[in-house]
Amino acid sequence: MELYDASWEYLSSLPTVQEWPELKQLLARGIAQKLPHWRLPALASVAVGGTVEQAIPAVAAMGSLFLSIILIDDMLDADPKGQHHALGHAATANIASALQAIGLEAIAHGSASGNSSTQTIAPATQAMIMNQLNRMILQTALGQHWDVQNPSDEESFWRVARTKSTHFFGKTLSVGALWGGATETTAMRLGEVGSLYGEIIQLSDDLNDVMELPANVDWLQGRYPLPILFATLVPHPERERFISLRPQVGAAWALQEAQEILIRCGAMSYTIDQLLQRYQQVNALLQQTVLVERAAIQQLVDDVIAPVQKLLIQVNLPLNVLEPR
Repeated sequence: MELYDASWEYLSSLPTVQEWPELKQLLARGIAQKLPHWRLPALASVAVGGTVEQAIPAVAAMGSLFLSIILIDDMLDADPKGQHHALGHAATANIASALQAIGLEAIAHGSASGNSSTQTIAPATQAMIMNQLNRMILQTALGQHWDVQNPSDEESFWRVARTKSTHFFGKTLSVGALWGGATETTAMRLGEVGSLYGEIIQLSDDLNDVMELPANVDWLQGRYPLPILFATLVPHPERERFISLRPQVGAAWALQEAQEILIRCGAMSYTIDQLLQRYQQVNALLQQTVLVERAAIQQLVDDVIAPVQKLLIQVNLPLNVLEPR
């Protein structure tokens, strides 16, 4: 059975989901989008010698937690596309809370006695996973709280990135690996890969967001993705001009000039360099980790780098910045 179909069958069989039409509908929509993040636990399972099928409980758990994070994040960011506009803030917050519990329930259900449709794991491993996911939920909430404060220095930027984003991706790979039969050591190593992957995702999003047309919400809300943070804080000849343009980027001419300054002042190059440093760390970790199928994880990370190549062409930066140093 296809991964997303299997995840839907698994989640829709949980009693609370069956009893709650609105929750069931939101889960169905989330799965129908076939977001790539849902695949990560299955890729980790395959990488350590397991199968996609045996990782379905981990896929269902992490997918549910991801939906919860998005619902909350959209409310905190006042995202115009957020579900809270249709459901209301109170109902959305309640469903987000339910999705967190559903994520943990998916882990418990996967090891339940008599649940023969999925791979079971040892109770001690199940308890460890649930403890780790609970910690991840708490850390992500803290990161979302810090993010709302709109960090305006690089130390705060990385604190938010590593708290809000990397814990989810780290646990997504480590939990999938454990469900695929990996040792705790291998699962921990893949968790480190996942954390770095989360930072790469953040940097890739920042690079694309600041070059969007018309101005992305980060521009309009005065937020600080890394390129904008660099151009605002690092001394360069056009720093004051960049700062004066920021409140005006709703106008096409101001946005274009501000984006051109991002390129000229080195903000884009700096962000790409930070991304490549993490890409190289991921490659080193993968080489040090004994995996049955390394290509599955390698391709995952390489796919994040590909859009950066297109961006380099767009902003007229040399492609050789992507080559290993």
